[in-house]
Amino acid sequence: MADDKNEFFLSTAKKVESKEFTGLRSILWPIHNWELKKFLPMAFMMMCILLNYSMLRATKDALVVTNMGAETIPTLKLWFVLPAAVLFMVIYSKLSNAFSKNSVFYIIVSAFMIYFALFAALLYPFHNSLSGDFSGVSNEFAKKLLIPVGGWTFSSFYVMAELWGSAMVSLMFWRFANDVTSLKESKRFYAMFGFIANLALIVSGETLKVVKGANLIAWISVASCFVIIFIYYWLNSRVLTDPRFFNPDDVGKPKKKKEKLSLGESFKYILSSKYLGFIVLLIVCYGVSINLVEVMWKGQAKLLYPSEETFSAFMGGLQTWTGVASIVFMLIGANILRRCTWFTAAMATPLMIFLTGLIFFACIIFKKELMPFAEHWGIQILSVVTWVGLLQNVLSKGVKYSLFDPTKEMSYIPLDEELKSKGKAAVDVIGGRAGKSGGAAIQFLLLNVIFTGSSLVQLAPLIAIIFAIILLVWFFAVCGLNREFLKLSSEREQT
Repeated sequence: MADDKNEFFLSTAKKVESKEFTGLRSILWPIHNWELKKFLPMAFMMMCILLNYSMLRATKDALVVTNMGAETIPTLKLWFVLPAAVLFMVIYSKLSNAFSKNSVFYIIVSAFMIYFALFAALLYPFHNSLSGDFSGVSNEFAKKLLIPVGGWTFSSFYVMAELWGSAMVSLMFWRFANDVTSLKESKRFYAMFGFIANLALIVSGETLKVVKGANLIAWISVASCFVIIFIYYWLNSRVLTDPRFFNPDDVGKPKKKKEKLSLGESFKYILSSKYLGFIVLLIVCYGVSINLVEVMWKGQAKLLYPSEETFSAFMGGLQTWTGVASIVFMLIGANILRRCTWFTAAMATPLMIFLTGLIFFACIIFKKELMPFAEHWGIQILSVVTWVGLLQNVLSKGVKYSLFDPTKEMSYIPLDEELKSKGKAAVDVIGGRAGKSGGAAIQFLLLNVIFTGSSLVQLAPLIAIIFAIILLVWFFAVCGLNREFLKLSSEREQT
C-alpha cells in the first residue's frame, strides 16, 4: 500500500514538473529563474569543495606513492585515516552539542585551512629535516607501520586530504543541502549541483599539470576555504532569509529543543535504525570495492610514471577526464533521477563498478596472455593495464558523483532532525572511512599476515573474488534501502 501511494506521489510530481519545464529546458536546466539565488551559490560552494578534494586527492597519492610506495596506502588508511575519522567524529559530536550548525561549519573549515597553510609554509618545504628514516628496520611488519610514521609530514597531509572528502563533501555540504532543500527540490537540484560542481575536476586536473609542488596546491586549498566560508555566510545572511525559500509546512510550528546526546548514545541511536544500516552498507561497499581496485591500479601507474612530477601530471589527467565524464553523467543522471525510480538510479553505480572492476582485474590476472596482443599493436602491456584502470576509475567516479551521491543524500531527507545530523555524521564520516579502511584492512591482512611476501598483483585472483562478493552485498543493500525509502517517504507525505 505504501509503495502504491508513493508511486502516486511520484507520478503526480512528474506531471507537475512536465508542465513547468518543456523541451531541452526539462533535460538540461530544470531550475526556475527565481531559484538561481539559492541554487547557484550552493553549486559554487560545492565546486570549491570538490576543487580542493580533487587536487588534494591527486597530490596526496603523488606524495605517498612516489615517496613511500603504493603498498603504504593500506597501512595509512587502516592505522592512520580510520582513527583520525573516529577522532573527528568525537570532535564533531562535541561541537554539535556546544555550538550552532553555522558555527560548527566555520570551525571545521577554519581548522582545515590552518593545517593547509601550515603544510604549505613549513611541513612541505622542510619535510626532509622533519622526517625520520625507518627503512633499515629488519622486521617487515614493523617496517610497514613505521615508514608512514617517519614520513609523518606526508602522512598527515594524506590523512587531512582524506578527511576533507568525508568531512566537507559527505558531511558538511550535504547536511547543509539536506537542511535547506525539500524532497521535491532535491530531485531537480542535486544532480544539477554536481553538473556545475564537477567543472572543478577539469579545473583541478589542468591545474595539477601546470602547478608544480604540493605547497602551491596547499595554498590554493587555503584560498578555496576562504571562498567556501564567504559563500556559506552569504547564503545564510542574504539568501535563506528570503520568504520564497521558507517551507510553508514549518511556518507556525514550534521548534523542537535540540536534544544533546553523547557519542555513545548517538551510536546506539544509529545502530537501532535499519534505515541507516542500509545507508552504511552502501557507503562501506563503495569504499571497499573502489579501494580494492585503486591501490592495485596506482601500483601499476607508479611503474609507468615513477617520478613525483610525472605521477602527479598523470593523476591530473585522471581529474580532467573524471570531470568530463561526471558532467556527461550528470546530464544523464539528472534525467534518470527525475524520470526513473530511486531504485534504478541507485543501482547504476554498483553495476558500473562491478563491470569495469572485473575488466580491470581480468587485465591484471591475464596479463601474460594479453601481452602478445598488446605487442602486436606496439603497446606496452603495462600501459594497457594502467589505462584500463584509469578508464575504470573515470567511469566509476563519474556515475558515483552523478547518481550515487544524489541518491544517497536523497535518502536522508525523510529522516528526523537527529538522524539527519548526528546520524549522518556517523554514517558518512565513520562509514566512509570504514569502507576505505575495510579495503585497506583486507589488503593489509593478505600482504602481511596470510600471504606474507606476496605482492598485490600475485593476489589479484583472490582480491577479484572478494571484490565480487562486496558488490553482491551492495546490490542487497540497495534493494533493502529502496523498500525503507519508499515507506518513509510515503509516511512523510501523509503528515
